[in-house]
Amino acid sequence: MSLEPDDLLAIGEVTQRTGVPASALHFYEQLGLIASTRTPGNQRRYRRHMLRRISLIVVAKRLGIPLSDVQEVFQSLPLDDPPSQRDWRRVAQLWRAQLEVRRTQLDHLQRELTGCIGCGCLSLKACRLLNPEDALGVDGPGPRRI
Repeated sequence: MSLEPDDLLAIGEVTQRTGVPASALHFYEQLGLIASTRTPGNQRRYRRHMLRRISLIVVAKRLGIPLSDVQEVFQSLPLDDPPSQRDWRRVAQLWRAQLEVRRTQLDHLQRELTGCIGCGCLSLKACRLLNPEDALGVDGPGPRRI
């Protein structure tokens, strides 16, 4: 039996193959990240090539890449047809640039945390993570110096 990218898979098969719960698949579908068709009995069927898209979503989530970033990258991929090698190369290049930015941010964070935690000074006057009188609070929520 030959497996084709257009083969239709029941939602149970997709959840079993990807480890992604049906509720998450429905959510990804609402976001336009994946697509399904309906049988005459109104059951969802996913084309086999959706497995790759779902797998990339899973990997992106593991790496901390927001679904909005995945959405942005997936917009350049065809939803109804299996993406070509050229399509996937283009996506890989987009993500490579984003991952480089993340890697730089993580390296910087690691240096900052190692310096701060490792120094043990606990100085309220010298620590670079200090935010006296919440001066940085006007810039919005979250860390500002790291």
